[in-house]
Amino acid sequence: MEKEPLLTGSINQSSGDYGSSHFRDEDSPNSRRDPVIDYSDSHTEEEDVYADLYIQQAVIFIEDAVQYRSINHRVDSGSLQLYRWYYSSICQWALGFTIAVVLGLAFIERPSSLTYTSDIRIKPEPWEPPCGLTEGIEVVCLCVFILDVTVKIYLIGWEEFRLNKWLMAYIIVIAVSVIDWMLSISMLCSENFRVRRLIRPFFLLQNSSLMKKTLKCIKKTLPEIASVILLLALHLCLFTMIGMLLFAKSDVIIMIPAYSLNRCYSIFFILFSVFGTYLLMNLMTAIIYNQFRGYLMMSVQTSVMRRRLGIRAAFEVLCCPGQGHTSSQSEGHLERVPVNRFLQVMDKVEMKSYFRRAIIRAAQQFPGGYINGEEFQRLFNELDKDYVKEHPPKPEYSSSGLQHVQRIYSHHYTTVLGNVVALANTVLVLNSEKSASERNYFYMEIINCIFIVYYLIEMLLKIVAFGWKGYLSYRNNIFDGFLTILLLTIQIIISITYKFFYHDEGVVTPSVMALWEMIRLVNMLIVFRFLRIIPEIKLMAVVASTLVDLVKNLRAFAGILLCDFKLQPGEQHRTIQHGLWHF
Repeated sequence: MEKEPLLTGSINQSSGDYGSSHFRDEDSPNSRRDPVIDYSDSHTEEEDVYADLYIQQAVIFIEDAVQYRSINHRVDSGSLQLYRWYYSSICQWALGFTIAVVLGLAFIERPSSLTYTSDIRIKPEPWEPPCGLTEGIEVVCLCVFILDVTVKIYLIGWEEFRLNKWLMAYIIVIAVSVIDWMLSISMLCSENFRVRRLIRPFFLLQNSSLMKKTLKCIKKTLPEIASVILLLALHLCLFTMIGMLLFAKSDVIIMIPAYSLNRCYSIFFILFSVFGTYLLMNLMTAIIYNQFRGYLMMSVQTSVMRRRLGIRAAFEVLCCPGQGHTSSQSEGHLERVPVNRFLQVMDKVEMKSYFRRAIIRAAQQFPGGYINGEEFQRLFNELDKDYVKEHPPKPEYSSSGLQHVQRIYSHHYTTVLGNVVALANTVLVLNSEKSASERNYFYMEIINCIFIVYYLIEMLLKIVAFGWKGYLSYRNNIFDGFLTILLLTIQIIISITYKFFYHDEGVVTPSVMALWEMIRLVNMLIVFRFLRIIPEIKLMAVVASTLVDLVKNLRAFAGILLCDFKLQPGEQHRTIQHGLWHF
């Protein structure tokens, strides 16, 4: 899609087609050239309408560039409003919620084994929803999916739709689901096999561009690792047969017991581990890494090209309204955008506020009040820069006492002292893990109360030092404050429950947690609070941030694994489970 010319399909097409509505063929007998917009004080009503349309187009193109979306879509006024509404946060969240609901139906659909407890001794009867309940929820979700695919097809146009295999598959999956739903209703929910349950994970796949890219990369990687997988299978078969011959007359098939009988058996296990784990598995990992790295580079290049196309399209509709790129060059038109017009567009673009401020600040520095094409592209290099969070200014106090408190609790040594106290608290908690006969509840409760009071005082004084907004601007403070309030709440519950209602600490009703369990919960939170030291140690902070980024990057793989889990032969399992359940 990105290999096509800029604003593909915009020439010789009406404003309802995808592309840019102001690029038209002047020689066409049925075409009408849009008026050249003069941004002076004398505007006609028609010129104002076209000026608003071009600003709206530039806004959408910039938003497409920010989100790495394709610009091949309809650009008339009504379609742009629909396009922006479709990609709004509310609509995308509603679509994601609908997908979660339709996937979650598997937990309550008949036959279901979901009960309030997994204790096999109790064996509670699972809740069976009445016929039509889950089907009613599902048909609402299917209507949302039909609306979703209809809007997508309308926005991108028929030509783009024919090239999009995912949208075609989307329509097929929806059609099969609707037909299967109608069969279920006609059979009064008595069928044992439902096809639509097997294809529901497709809704999750098609809604995530990252998951589709990952799936495509896996598809390209499988042929490359097929030979390694064959070698691995041959390796397993060979060593399995050798092992069957070596241990034919012995019940010992595990590594350590075999080594105890004869040390020469270790050669077999060493060779198995070296060839399998350290050679073939590492070779497979290297091939997968090489394939994913190459695909990642292609994906990054595609994303960069999409962004540059979107920015260039926005520049074209702002610098040459009503003319088009070809005609402006032939007439010797100077391609540049007025700064005030660009600022008007940026005020309407939906993007992160700090990126918008950085781009506007850079645009206001241009002399002469105009921006050319290269400078227009460079303005959006701000999107690639890391955001440095600025903390709110500290409050100013007239009282010398508050100034002294502010100076002490905004110092780095106060954080170091808090880490030392958290370490001491963690050590005491670990040493308090004793048997039931050696537990001293009163001692543990007093120690926890002392530390919780210290944490509470530290939190309040930091709020005084930094101010409420300044305190919340630090993630460590949010983490500490949340755990402090949670510890205080649990400690109050312990005091109220066991001081006023249950004087005997060992006898409570089943609906109330035992005192030792509640204290253990407090101790777990105290140990968890000790993680506050991670940002203070640079090496640990780097490792932790790498792990967090790794988890973020594995979201696509997690989604594919979820789809694979739901695509397992669950329907056959449900059929067998259905028969056993009725039996």
